[in-house]
Amino acid sequence: MASTLKFLALLVVSSAIVQIAMAGDPDILSDFVIPPNMITLNGTFFTFNGMRVLNDAAPPTAFKVLKASMTEFAALFGQSVSYAALQFPAGSPNPPHTHPRSAELLFLARGSLQVGFVDTTNKLFTQTLEAGDLFVFPKGLVHFQYNADAQNSALAISAFGSANAGTVSLPNTLFTTGIDDNILAKSFKTDVATIQALKAGLAPKP
Repeated sequence: MASTLKFLALLVVSSAIVQIAMAGDPDILSDFVIPPNMITLNGTFFTFNGMRVLNDAAPPTAFKVLKASMTEFAALFGQSVSYAALQFPAGSPNPPHTHPRSAELLFLARGSLQVGFVDTTNKLFTQTLEAGDLFVFPKGLVHFQYNADAQNSALAISAFGSANAGTVSLPNTLFTTGIDDNILAKSFKTDVATIQALKAGLAPKP
């Protein structure tokens, strides 16, 4: 009896691990999902015009992301796709971050970018992209982009295999969420004063 229970417990745990490994956007049982408050369904529901602001717009003064995920575009719910436009002023980075629910396929539309990601063996893969190039960042891995050009801006378009890929910014996650200064100081083999300086630099400007 005990061995049978152990076997069943192992089977349940194994099944859970497989489900986690296969995790992604849930399948839907219809062509698309209509919000409960929608009365009239037409082409407008499937249209997102939030990127129009990019037309003839001056480059922003700081790195900026325009997203088209299911939060901004309800028609994406259940479709396992989303989009983002990344605007890089001269000399600006998109700091190291991850997308826990999707790979990212980046298309560089204008300018040049230095890009890279780190795999689970801590190997760094980098590349310098020119306009027209594509680069893939594997799902869940830490990655970055940097416009090293001191004179010209850059524009990239990213596609995701999830309607809600999620973004975990390493600087913000580590230094703006209230993790104890002593824990961070010991983890980074530095002192509390340095950690506090990093936190102050990342604090929202009044």
